[in-house]
Amino acid sequence: MKLDLEKQMGTGAAQSHILVFTFPVQGHMNPMVQFAKRLASKGQRVTIVTTISTSKSVQKLNSTSFGSNLRMELISDGSKQVDQDSETIEEFIERFRIATSKSLTKLMTKVRNSSDASQYPLKFLVYHSAMPWALDVARRQGIDGAPFFTTSCAVATIFHHVYAGTLKLPLEGSRAIMPSIPPLALNDLPSFVSHVESYPAYLKLAMKQYSNLKEVNWIFCNSFDKLEEEVLNWMESQDWPVKMIGPTIPSIFLDQKLEDDKDYGLSLFKPSVETCMKWLDSKQPGSVVYASFGSLADLTIEQTEELARGLNNSSYNFLWVVRESEKEKLPKNFVEEISGKGLVVSWCPQLQVLAHKAVGCFLTHCGWNSTLEALSLGVPMVVLPHWADQPTNAKFVTDVWKVGVRVKVNKKSGVAKKEEIAMRIKEVMDKEKGMKFRKASLIWKELAKEAVDEGGSSDKNIEEFVATVRSINL
Repeated sequence: MKLDLEKQMGTGAAQSHILVFTFPVQGHMNPMVQFAKRLASKGQRVTIVTTISTSKSVQKLNSTSFGSNLRMELISDGSKQVDQDSETIEEFIERFRIATSKSLTKLMTKVRNSSDASQYPLKFLVYHSAMPWALDVARRQGIDGAPFFTTSCAVATIFHHVYAGTLKLPLEGSRAIMPSIPPLALNDLPSFVSHVESYPAYLKLAMKQYSNLKEVNWIFCNSFDKLEEEVLNWMESQDWPVKMIGPTIPSIFLDQKLEDDKDYGLSLFKPSVETCMKWLDSKQPGSVVYASFGSLADLTIEQTEELARGLNNSSYNFLWVVRESEKEKLPKNFVEEISGKGLVVSWCPQLQVLAHKAVGCFLTHCGWNSTLEALSLGVPMVVLPHWADQPTNAKFVTDVWKVGVRVKVNKKSGVAKKEEIAMRIKEVMDKEKGMKFRKASLIWKELAKEAVDEGGSSDKNIEEFVATVRSINL
């Protein structure tokens, strides 16, 4: 049952302590960390909670702007007691649920017994939507909780249609038709939906997000009102208590209200900052293709080679992120071959790169964070989605927001060929052909900034949430 917020509302405006419990994967941590910063900037005590298995990899959180209002706590996920390499996905999910339920409960007790608990009473838990059981943990402790969706609202809606049975699987016909969403072909759907047999554990995990959604008082989405207006209207018509609070990227790239908020602050990879920025500084405005496929992409040797040749044949400078574990897939002597024209690094400060005047387009896998970052910084995209939510994001990039083009893949091999890659890059980078993409990108950039700026739609939603939590009388 929903907690009755009206009964908890008091007349005072005491400060509160909010826990933000992230899922320990880079792309899922970043938006929740940024939401935590926004909450802390509103005067709340916020503790970012992640698991101890990430402790050796995360960089120290820069919380200068927030003083003691922003903290981080590591809790056990049971990983020390198991051989993670031999675990199935199902075993990992269950082990994670059992262990973190216990350790999260212990953390809540610790917070309640802290010296400043009377000044900052624990009142709320924001948790990643893939961990719906965290709501039960919170309510057993007498506080409320709410899920945070790190996908687009469109993708969250598609999964809900599968959960509710209004989108039958396997898909019948050539198009999936759903309210508020354009007709989607098979290759526009999340891979867990389009290829059910390949990802049963991931589809099951996605479905669990909706198991207790009717019980929550808030649903946070990393998006903004004007970006997904039709989808938001549909969600609200279903009485979903949705609040858009994005785009959740560091303030310096949007409203510039939080002066020390220059990066996400938590990174599982070490970026080559100086190398990247010095190289970009040497290039002409709009002359560089930035290519990156995220923290999880596992490309085949064939696809890596085609990308290498496609980038090199496009006639533009390029900066390509190839993780250390993937570099052996590059063509022999490729790095030496592209000297001057191209730069290959194992990781980079993506936001700084996208904001650099030398970058003309972003060749991306279309993960939601990367998509939002490009939209927020006004960078057109060439999209080559691989799995999960990426195909749906790609559909919206090209056909709804109209800020880029999609690379076609060979139907038999599933590989994008070098000629196609080079052609799509030229389509976006060309001074005349690419003008429409640049104009649309700049419009979305302004709308993204407007959403998070003071009085904007996302800022108002965060203010409303903070005011409600502060007023809860425990």
